[in-house]
Amino acid sequence: MTTCLQIPNGFAVTAETYRYLLNQANAWDNFHAAIDDLNPNDVTDLTKRARTARDIIYVAPFPLDLEQQIIAAYTLLQAQYGDEMSVAVRSSATAEDLPSASFAGQQDTYLNVRSEVALLEACKRCFASLFTDRAIHYRIDQGFDHFKLALSIGIMKMVRSDLNASGVMFSLDTESGFEDVVFITGAYGLGENVVQGAVDPDEFYVHKPTYNQGYRTILKRNLGSKKIKMF
Repeated sequence: MTTCLQIPNGFAVTAETYRYLLNQANAWDNFHAAIDDLNPNDVTDLTKRARTARDIIYVAPFPLDLEQQIIAAYTLLQAQYGDEMSVAVRSSATAEDLPSASFAGQQDTYLNVRSEVALLEACKRCFASLFTDRAIHYRIDQGFDHFKLALSIGIMKMVRSDLNASGVMFSLDTESGFEDVVFITGAYGLGENVVQGAVDPDEFYVHKPTYNQGYRTILKRNLGSKKIKMF
């Protein structure tokens, strides 16, 4: 049994783009000056240096060729979906999901982004979010080199889940690791509440082998309270 899922179209700004931006701005020396001797246990110092690091990225101008490529890809997407299209601008760090560490949710995502100017602004802020206080501290705790990591950006047509519902789907049972089920959570509005654990969502366990045979597939379902909705 085959099912087709409609995935919104989009494009990626690669991790190499992040490095290219900083190379062209000659920013690495300033970065090292801001971060190298940071004391992660001094919260005031951490906050100050993290802000400095983000500002270094934020003020670095987009090279003209990079800006043109991002706008060209956005224009193609707009031609497909129409002038009223908005996009989701989602950060993805190069070490985000590892067996021993998870950086998920530590970098920024921007939703309902419209216009070329707003898109470039969101991309710059995504890059800069690699140096939030929490991300810096976590990298130090886990023994990661700040300067060996990079960040890519996924830009997709915005699904207006704020008008309905959204959630998270895992390809296995997250508690036991059992691989024959799909675990789905859902709540009203944008999915941030589900990701952050701020809402009690609906939960569904779908049995893959039974699904492939065309039978009823939901092994278990829990009705969440879903008391809040994010717009």
